[in-house]
Amino acid sequence: MIRIMVVDDHNIVHQGLTFILEKSHKMKIVASCTNGADALKWLHGNECDVALVDIAMPGMSGIDLLKQIRKEKPGLPLLILSAYPEDQYAVRLIRAGAAGYLNKECVPEEVVNAVHSVVKGKRYISPAVVEMLADELSKPEGKLPHETLSNREYQIFLLFASARTITEIAVLLKLSTNTISTYRKRILEKMHLSNNAEIMRYAVKNHLVQ
Repeated sequence: MIRIMVVDDHNIVHQGLTFILEKSHKMKIVASCTNGADALKWLHGNECDVALVDIAMPGMSGIDLLKQIRKEKPGLPLLILSAYPEDQYAVRLIRAGAAGYLNKECVPEEVVNAVHSVVKGKRYISPAVVEMLADELSKPEGKLPHETLSNREYQIFLLFASARTITEIAVLLKLSTNTISTYRKRILEKMHLSNNAEIMRYAVKNHLVQ
C-alpha cells in the first residue's frame, strides 16, 4: 500500500485526489494538509511514501515546503501538482529536488502513474517538461535575468508579472506588504529593471506568462 500525503488549500482537490488514488486499492491518503506548516508538523511524527504538493498556498508555499522537506526528509519523493503551466515552474522545481511536476489539468491516470514512478525512485517528467529540459540544455552558457532569482523571488516576480499589486500578493502569500516590497526591490535590482511595467514586459517577451 502506497501511503500518500496531500498538501493543498482546496478541499475539492483533496476529495478529487482521494477518489482518483484510492480507487486503485493500492494507495491510501494518510494525511490531508491545507498548508506547509501543518504538513511539516505531521511529518515530524508520521511517515508516508510520497507527498503531493500544490505551489500556491497561504503562508509557506509549496516551493518553501519542497526546500524544507529536502532538508528534513531527503528520501521522501515530492510531486508538485499545480494549476500553473509547466513552463512557469516545472524545470525550476525539478532542479530544486521535486520528483515530478503535474499540471492540475492532467488526466487522472497520469497522477496514478506519476505516484507509482516516484515511489520506485524515478522522476516523473511529462513530455512537455522533457522538451523544456532539452531546451534548457541547449541554451548557451550564462543565465537569463529571471534565472538568477531565488524560488520565492521568482514566485513573486510571476505575481507582479500578472499585474498583482503589493497588497494583493501580501494577502495571497500571507506576508506583510513591507516584506513584498523588499522582495520587489530585490527582484528589480537583480533583473536590472525599473518598475512593474518592465517586469510585465519582460515576462511577456520571455513567454513566462500567458
